[in-house]
Amino acid sequence: MIPAGKTVVQRILTLAHAVAMAGLLGACATTANPKDPIEGFNRAVFAFNDSVDTAIIRPVAVGYDTALPTPVKSGVSNFFGNIADVFIAVNNLLQGKLPDAASDAGRFAINSTVGVLGIFDWATDLGLEKHDEDFGQTFGRWGVGDGAYLVLPFFGPSTLRDGVGLVFDVKADPVPHYKHVAARNTLLTVRGVNERATLLPADKLIAEAALDKYSYIRDGYLQRRRNKIYDGNAPRVVDED
Repeated sequence: MIPAGKTVVQRILTLAHAVAMAGLLGACATTANPKDPIEGFNRAVFAFNDSVDTAIIRPVAVGYDTALPTPVKSGVSNFFGNIADVFIAVNNLLQGKLPDAASDAGRFAINSTVGVLGIFDWATDLGLEKHDEDFGQTFGRWGVGDGAYLVLPFFGPSTLRDGVGLVFDVKADPVPHYKHVAARNTLLTVRGVNERATLLPADKLIAEAALDKYSYIRDGYLQRRRNKIYDGNAPRVVDED
């Protein structure tokens, strides 16, 4: 017999698959935007994600943000940020940024010990800068182009390149591979809710600034990713006739 919790997850994934297939069937109704050639598919998945967020994820994040004091939320963010420093170091190493990789490794060593499993971020106070790297950025540094813009169920904005990178990110992330099922699911849930809570201030900005929420988020994502791949020094884009 399938546990009730697993049945719910399967139903959600089935619904996400159905939405994705519906989007693919409607992809012929896309615009000619070269950055977003499968806009019909992407908008369908975006609408699904937005509905799930409005109905479930955002209310939980609001409750989490309201209930917990700031030091606790900071400790949670620091804990998961400390875990992330491990594969951030790997990506900096793969990108040839050896000083940054050494700094990331130093951050993990300091915060895992003196910082009590990363709950306290002593490394930043000691001058070791927090970086943000992933395999999508690594592929970008290696010269792999963005590919088509892609909205993933639950994960949200991405590109073909970053979607492939996400597979490597998940493989490198120790949390999903933790063998104790209850602890692993708790960690994944808390991390997801905490990350969503950090985005709550942006909700009002998006609502006020965006005539088309989908396009606003898409363009912002693509610009931000380009900026991150080039560490804030992206070359100028020259329009071709």
